[in-house]
Amino acid sequence: MKTVELPLVEDTEEFGRKLGEVVRAGDLLLLAGPLGAGKTAFVRGLARGLGVQGRVSSPTFVVARVHEPAEDGRGVRLVHVDAYRLGGHLDELDDLDLDTELVDAVVAVEWGEGVAERLNEDHLLIRLERGTDDVRTAQLVPHGEWTTRTLPV
Repeated sequence: MKTVELPLVEDTEEFGRKLGEVVRAGDLLLLAGPLGAGKTAFVRGLARGLGVQGRVSSPTFVVARVHEPAEDGRGVRLVHVDAYRLGGHLDELDDLDLDTELVDAVVAVEWGEGVAERLNEDHLLIRLERGTDDVRTAQLVPHGEWTTRTLPV
């Protein structure tokens, strides 16, 4: 487990960008943390590192957004999921067919801890916290093959 201090929201996005440069199709990232901890900011940076198209915003009301690779990007799609509204209902998560998306996309699931781990035993859990001084921290908890991968921290 590694911990990264992210004093500004821009640092959270930059950390996401760096991770976006090393993730690959089939990777599952689970994002945990309270409202305002920086989950969507992290995914904005992740998208930049992957070089995908479109503006990244929280998929709260649509549950999932697919961002296609830009022509000058890395050629990997990003599927951005917000599991908050699913309330832990695994059948609703199954309806999203994320297991098939994992074949050729990076899947980032906000509010995914305790819900989406079963999609892939090889996943990276990123717990984001926001301190009283507004400094965020990211705690990285690797599972499966992620325990042997180099993380940009």
